[in-house]
Amino acid sequence: MEKRIDKAKNVGMGIGSKVKTAPLKRQDGADELYLALKQIENHPLNIFALENEAISKVLMELRAAMESRENLIEALDKARELAIHYAEKGDLLYPLLKLKYHFVGPTDIMWTVDDEIRDEMKALSNSAKDFPSLLEDSTWNERLDVVVTKAEDMLYKEENIIFPLCAKNFTMQEWADIARDFDDYKPCLIGKHPLWEKATPKKNVKDLPQTGDMINLPSGQLTPYQLDAMLNTIPIELTFVDENDVNKYFNDGDDMKLFKRPLTALDREVYTCHPPKFEPMVRSIIADFKAGNRDCIDIWSSRDNQPVLIRYMAVRDKDHNYVGTLECVQPMGFAEKHFSH
Repeated sequence: MEKRIDKAKNVGMGIGSKVKTAPLKRQDGADELYLALKQIENHPLNIFALENEAISKVLMELRAAMESRENLIEALDKARELAIHYAEKGDLLYPLLKLKYHFVGPTDIMWTVDDEIRDEMKALSNSAKDFPSLLEDSTWNERLDVVVTKAEDMLYKEENIIFPLCAKNFTMQEWADIARDFDDYKPCLIGKHPLWEKATPKKNVKDLPQTGDMINLPSGQLTPYQLDAMLNTIPIELTFVDENDVNKYFNDGDDMKLFKRPLTALDREVYTCHPPKFEPMVRSIIADFKAGNRDCIDIWSSRDNQPVLIRYMAVRDKDHNYVGTLECVQPMGFAEKHFSH
């Protein structure tokens, strides 16, 4: 039985964080639909509304810090967590509203403003950390006031434009799909909520039919041609060893490999591919993966005058069963060069 929340309790904010004139009541029923949906426990609109209430609170705390001049950067950084909420909207709501329901104007404008708020808060925080004297700079403080006002206005627009539009137009199946995907996001300033009981279940690869020229996966489908090209494009040398410790795959990009992998190594025990002095280490790593004692181990080395990260990872299925071991070899010279500047 779907659980609804008492109207007086925990349903999120109403019209935003500032006192404003109430909007004209729509005649299309969107407001009533939004009010009804956001009272359904763990429905996406219930979570969005609760996040808005939390965002409103941290923006008020930021306003107080702007007045008192105490813990201002800490309050700003806490408010910056609204970026999670904006990412949820940008991934889950805006594209559907824009592409299927053709609400191009509201989505494009609000999506752009979301990015402006997120980027400006980040810039203000980083600049003040590098140059603390900016906290007393009038221009810096004016910029902060403007971006906080934008964030406050966004709460109002979500509650009175975007969320009612979604409530009016999205189907039950679309909400079920959104709830499934919502579960992958870090909560924004609120505790983790259980998955909505009507959320679309995630697929298991074992339940998907494999027919024709497509490889069906829980998160999409590819032709073998596409999969091979994609794996060979990844700038990491990949080797997969199955649950029986046998080499079953390595990618084969055009770049010169740091560790050569002859095709004759396939279908051999992985231990036969390492010098005797390394065999005990490889056996120990794989034994720990199988026992569940470890999930990953990093080994740093050096090849061709650059650092190299060799990462061994236990590959497990959705039920945490051991499937094999993945070796990833990544030259890190590009990172060393980037961070040396």
